Amino acid sequence: MSAYDVIIIGGGPIGLACGIEARKRGFSHLILEKGCLVNSVFHFPTNMTFFSTSERLEIGDVPFISHGEKPTRREALEYYRRVTAHWNLNVHTYEAAKKLQGQFPEFVVESERATYSAKAVIVATGFYDQPNLLHVPGEDLPKVKHYYDEPHPYVFQHVAVIGGGNSAVDVALETFRRGAASVTMIVREPALKSTIKYWVRPDIENRIKEGSIKAYFNSEVVEIRPKEIDVRTPKGMLTLRNDFVLAMTGYHPNYDLLEAFRITFTNDAARRPIYNPDTMESEQPGVFLAGVVCGGMETNKWTIENARDHAPKIMDALAQKL
Repeated sequence: MSAYDVIIIGGGPIGLACGIEARKRGFSHLILEKGCLVNSVFHFPTNMTFFSTSERLEIGDVPFISHGEKPTRREALEYYRRVTAHWNLNVHTYEAAKKLQGQFPEFVVESERATYSAKAVIVATGFYDQPNLLHVPGEDLPKVKHYYDEPHPYVFQHVAVIGGGNSAVDVALETFRRGAASVTMIVREPALKSTIKYWVRPDIENRIKEGSIKAYFNSEVVEIRPKEIDVRTPKGMLTLRNDFVLAMTGYHPNYDLLEAFRITFTNDAARRPIYNPDTMESEQPGVFLAGVVCGGMETNKWTIENARDHAPKIMDALAQKL
C-alpha cells in the first residue's frame, strides 16, 4: 500500500494548488481525479471565456498569460497543464476515490484501482459533475443536456433553455446567434437573476423584448417528449415544439462521496460542509476541505480566485499537526 503525507481528492485548480503547497513544504502527496486533469474546466462550453482576468486564476507562482483581458477555456487548460508539469505534481487521473477508513494520522483511502495510506486527506471535489435534475418525465431522453458544449449541434433546431442565470443566458444567446436555432427560455423565477453579467444583460433583455428569443417566466417544464415539451405557465399549460432541452439548472456537490469521507453538514437548505475557516479542517480531524465544495448548495460562494488561499491555510495547519 503506497503511503503519503496527504492525499488530495480532486484534480481541479484548487486541488492542484493544494498539491503545490504540499510540494513547497516537502510533504509527499497524491492527487486522485476521477476524470481528466481539471475535469470541470474541460467540460465548460467550448467557446467559454472566464469572468475573471488571468492573474486571478494563477496558482503556484506560475504566470498565466492570455491573449485577451479574460482568458478562454482553451488557454486555461493549457495553463493548468503547464502548472502541473512545472511543479511535477503527482496526479492520478481517471481514478475515482471511493472510501475513507481510519483516523488521523493513519487514514486508508480506497479508489477504483488501489488502496493508499495517508496521514491527512483534502477533499477538493467541486460540484460541476452533479447537475441539479428537473425530476420530470422524459428527462432521461438523449435530447436533454445538462452540460452545454457548442452551438453547432443545435443549428436549425427548436431549443428550450431552462434557467435564468449566466449559463442559461450565455447558452440562449450563443445558440440563437451561432446555431440559427429557435430558442425559448423557461425560467422558474419572475425575472432573470440579478447576477447576470452586466455586459450581457442588455443583449438578452433586448432579444427577449423584440421576440428573437422567447421567454416564459414563473414557468417550468413538467414533461418532455421526443418532439414536444409541456410547460406550466401563469396563463396555463403550453405544449411547445422541441428538439433539444438544455437544462442550465446548476449543480451541487457529490454528497454521497462527502458522506463516505465522513464530512458533516449544516442542517439547512445550503447544506454546507462544516469546517474551521481558519484551518479548513472538517469535524473529522485530519480531513480538510478546499475550493468550491465548501459552499455546499451555495455554488456561487467560492470560485478559483477567492478559494486559492485555502491551500496554504490547510498546509499551515497540517504542518502544525504533523
